[in-house]
Amino acid sequence: MTAMNRSDRPLLNRRLAEFGTTIFAEMSALAASTGAINLGQGFPDTDGPEEVREAAVRALRDGRGNQYPPGPGVPELREAVAAHQLARYGLSYDPGTEVLVTAGATEAIAAALLALVEPGDEVVALEPYYDSYAASIAMAGGTRVPVTLRPRDGAFRLDLDELRDAVTDRTRLLLLNTPHNPTGTVLTREELAAVAELAVERDLLVVTDEVYEHLVLDGPGHVPLAGLPGMRERTLTISSAGKTFSFTGWKVGWVTGTPALVTAVRSAKQYLTFVASGPFQYAVAEALALPDAYFTDLREDLRTKRDLLVTGLTEAGFGVFRPMGTYFVTTDIRPLGESDGFAFCRALPERAGVVAIPNAVFYDHREAGAPFVRFAFCKRTEILEEAVTRLKRLSS
Repeated sequence: MTAMNRSDRPLLNRRLAEFGTTIFAEMSALAASTGAINLGQGFPDTDGPEEVREAAVRALRDGRGNQYPPGPGVPELREAVAAHQLARYGLSYDPGTEVLVTAGATEAIAAALLALVEPGDEVVALEPYYDSYAASIAMAGGTRVPVTLRPRDGAFRLDLDELRDAVTDRTRLLLLNTPHNPTGTVLTREELAAVAELAVERDLLVVTDEVYEHLVLDGPGHVPLAGLPGMRERTLTISSAGKTFSFTGWKVGWVTGTPALVTAVRSAKQYLTFVASGPFQYAVAEALALPDAYFTDLREDLRTKRDLLVTGLTEAGFGVFRPMGTYFVTTDIRPLGESDGFAFCRALPERAGVVAIPNAVFYDHREAGAPFVRFAFCKRTEILEEAVTRLKRLSS
């Protein structure tokens, strides 16, 4: 009888039972099988700077990082991260105790939540959210509490009253992402100040995912939450090299925060990958020291591509939310007579030869995201032009 009961038990841990294959894997496979242009998964279709790639080759040849790197990350990269935070934002971090290198931002998020969240703790996250947030909260045994960004005046906006109402005595931390994937929203300094005030008032930890920090395409630029009053001691800031330098396969991310917070994250991280990406860490250290012109050119290039895709999607009949940051455009399919983003995206490769992502996968409240679809514009100009031509078939 006991053996029968065991065999009846599902193999997958019940905390992960709601999570199947990611939508990115499904849609990328669909792109491959149909020959469609993949504007779904957010990876560039060209490599980053040649000098950064050569730095990785040089590290490999010199034998730097071919064996296990130090657990916190190679000193050169930790120093480069600290120098970057100081030069860009005036935030001073000790590279020895306040910087931790991770296997991309995804591992940093998972390690932070595993380290800081106990079963029963509530984690408030902005909805829609990157899909690993929900899985990481679940693995930590926490309860996710979504606060929905809602369309208003051509963008997705945060309702600060709704955020305040979401915080309870069980709330452990706030999980923020700005610039925000998938909506392209960039929280304003005033919004961030309100978040900071709430965190201080309720004594909350904050984990901020800032991987798109260099991809603010409009406005005054990125504002790190850790730089606001009362926030350095309670904020873990996460970023990575993949989005900024177009080497997403290298999986080099980092965490900055107080020694106590970083030590907590390292305690979890050491039992995940332990260490990763040895030679690439040295290359990313050099990448972070690239001149300002690199970052300016990156933004200008992506701004041009964003405008190309926004114009094309508008002409194709979509309702378009012009993103202020990231390299994603969220669209509303209702002007096309559609309302189900899943069905629309699964049919789109055959209808128009293009792959996109249904935003509903990023929502707990699926109905709130049902009519929205995300396209990526981090592709070569000729690919975007061809995608736009194909998408215009929808309105013909």
